[in-house]
Amino acid sequence: QVQVEESGGSLVQPGGSLRLSCAASGLTFSSYTVAWFRQAPGKEREFVAAFRDSGGNIIYGDSVKGRFTISRDKAKNTAYLQMNSLKPEDTAVYYCATDKRLIVSAMTSPAMYGYWGQGTQVTVSS
Repeated sequence: QVQVEESGGSLVQPGGSLRLSCAASGLTFSSYTVAWFRQAPGKEREFVAAFRDSGGNIIYGDSVKGRFTISRDKAKNTAYLQMNSLKPEDTAVYYCATDKRLIVSAMTSPAMYGYWGQGTQVTVSS
């Protein structure tokens, strides 16, 4: 049985940093595409970042480029999202998603991912 679980969400001040973690069981991330999405109240789920091929083919959403970094610890089978220079508009529930190796053009679409975590809340506010 596949399980995906996010952690690390918190309240942080604007300009601050936070690292989210995504731990998986029942699958090995090295063979899967792993992505982060987020959803703010009243808005659609938004693509944040994704990687496949053991860290190759990394892509980011336009709103987080240069501020967020996605990575993976192979030994721990855990993915991370390092978020720097946080802004109030980054406030959302952040979800980790994964599925078998996707083509690059499909990596940004939430409909392509079959395994999701329950989400972790990130609030950026002073």
